[in-house]
Amino acid sequence: MKAGSRLALLAITLVCWVPRTARAQPDWLVDPGSFVARAETSPDGRELTLSNGLARRTFRLTPNAATVALDNLMTGESMLRGVKPEARVTINGIEHCAGGLVGQPDYAYLDPAWLDDLRADPAALVLQRFELGRPQERLAWGQVRRHAPGIAWPPPGVELRMDYQWSPGEGPAFALRVHYELYDGIPLFCKWIEVTNTGSEAIRIDGFNSEILAAVEASSFVGGDPGTFEHLNIYVETDYAMGGSMQSGEAVLHGVRWRSDPDYLTQVHYERQTPCLLEAGPDLGPAALLAPGETFESFRTWELIQDSTDRERRGLAVRRMYRTIAPWVTENPLMMHVRWSDWDTVRNAVDQCADVGFEMIILTFGSGFDIENETPEYLAGMKKLADYARSKGIEIGGYSLLASRSINPANDVVMPAGQRPIFGNSPCLGSTWGLDYFRKLHQFYDSTGFMLLEHDGSYPGDACASTDHPGHAGLEDSRWAQWRQIATFYGWCRAKGVYLNVPDWYYLSGSSKCGMGYRETNWSLPRAQQVIHTRQNIYDGTWSKTPSMGWMFVPLTEYQGGGEAATIEPLAAHLDHYERMLYSNLALGVQACYRGPRLYDTPETRDLVKQWVDWYLANRDILESDVIHGRRADGRDLDWMLHVNPALETKGMLVVFNPTPAEVTRALQVDLHYAGLTGAAVAEAQSGRLDALHLGVDGKTTISVTVPAEGMTWIRFREP
Repeated sequence: MKAGSRLALLAITLVCWVPRTARAQPDWLVDPGSFVARAETSPDGRELTLSNGLARRTFRLTPNAATVALDNLMTGESMLRGVKPEARVTINGIEHCAGGLVGQPDYAYLDPAWLDDLRADPAALVLQRFELGRPQERLAWGQVRRHAPGIAWPPPGVELRMDYQWSPGEGPAFALRVHYELYDGIPLFCKWIEVTNTGSEAIRIDGFNSEILAAVEASSFVGGDPGTFEHLNIYVETDYAMGGSMQSGEAVLHGVRWRSDPDYLTQVHYERQTPCLLEAGPDLGPAALLAPGETFESFRTWELIQDSTDRERRGLAVRRMYRTIAPWVTENPLMMHVRWSDWDTVRNAVDQCADVGFEMIILTFGSGFDIENETPEYLAGMKKLADYARSKGIEIGGYSLLASRSINPANDVVMPAGQRPIFGNSPCLGSTWGLDYFRKLHQFYDSTGFMLLEHDGSYPGDACASTDHPGHAGLEDSRWAQWRQIATFYGWCRAKGVYLNVPDWYYLSGSSKCGMGYRETNWSLPRAQQVIHTRQNIYDGTWSKTPSMGWMFVPLTEYQGGGEAATIEPLAAHLDHYERMLYSNLALGVQACYRGPRLYDTPETRDLVKQWVDWYLANRDILESDVIHGRRADGRDLDWMLHVNPALETKGMLVVFNPTPAEVTRALQVDLHYAGLTGAAVAEAQSGRLDALHLGVDGKTTISVTVPAEGMTWIRFREP
């Protein structure tokens, strides 16, 4: 093993190569501290394993590198049924495989007794060396961190790098590096590749697969549509995410595929179409040109191994993943959408935000704010706003629409025949206009001191067949080039501390928040309906998002119609509704966009807003922690959710809402297992009353709650 220049090297731990036996272990979702990632080599040096006690990936190192086991140590399941190449890359039209072994007699399962008989593929790139180190930060999370307690960045763990070389006598020469990461305290692997042009002429990377896993099938049918089959219990996500979607499943379609395995000849499906081969690679391109000495880096793929089919537990694991690999999603500032961008309105909004404890202002759409205006006078005016806001402890930012608009035929995407832009219209990010747009954004944030971008209509993945745009050559490289453009800009924002609201799944590229899951026209409904929609949207959205990852909406002034019945202004006339909207969001740890020219209009209104903001700030750590879903809002009975965090003194907080016109008393069964409470607990009610609780062995207990008509209550839980 040769030393590397980039990675901080670790010693390889030599261990006795013995079977692991089942043992009692803590729940990693409650107590992750003992699950430390490490690399182990077998005494004979033929195998290398990455393991953290939750998940394990084992590699043969000779006669070539190959993954020969992927084990779920939480359930004892083997998740791999066959050996495949570690990566595949097509360069100048020729496909090259890295690593892998051939000769497996049956791809229904992988018998360890077969391993010694497997041989290297003579056409494959052969492992030259490997190197171990610690994960490095892929994005700089530097200048500003907004209330993100207990977060480690980069995440602790172990990194493995495998190096392959292709140096033919003639033709393109290149080096291929395959990276793997495994993190402490979570069954999560990451994988990506790098290609370096080591020759004397330019090369083109036509396509790649950075991950190829012959996974165990999760369902088996003789016939039927393979698209309806279940996949292995593993959550796969990449930072090559786009699609105009607020859900991860739709956002990763361009980079992740479950396919049939042509080597699996004994599968049950009659047409051999069982989707049990996981591949990570772009569906178009990248068609990236590399000059001599240049390096291409793929997107990253994360594989989260699940230990349950329970929806709550699966969701908790996914939410833990985001806190681990995109910790900026924990930033959750209280924000106001200011309706107009003139000096008097913004100054008043800044003063009110500072007065009641809000932390951020967004000059909203339709406010007159124009981030593309680069005249010195305009930039100076915006800097004046930012300076004043900063003097009051308030951050300020603004709205910009990128896609879902047309510029002109020369700069819009040229879609392939039969296709339309996802939003109906869209400029190409690689067009002259697109490149200039990002230049203007860089200039704006460098010049003004603004610290937020609400980037509506972010790049949704439209391909572009134009051959005249300076940012890409043609159709084949258009999606990759545009994604790199937007991802690089978001990474720049993250390093600079610019907070990103993006209504698309760009969390792993630097965004902190997208929609919790709402339909804009819902906010023109009558006020009472908006309250129920708020809690429904949050309940549904937090299965896959932490409370801090999604924004909600509170229309202080009319929004898309609805008239007086849909709005809060005048605020003092609707204090009851204003209060319900405040606590329906804040008590669930979610920030809404409070859209209007002001937060309060009378001293009484001001006191109401400040009361709930102060309560939120006093309980912020637990309210922004994970949630356990209780009962979904339906306007018929109590609805509730439970916040949990074993690392805090307040380990749980139950929030209960009553939408009915009468006081309601109910006995609720709450699960305090994920709060880290066992045996006994103390419950502190909103009234200040303390009760000792006995918990079942499963952490569950029954709590009696009384909630006033159209009101809410809360109970905190801690150790005795």
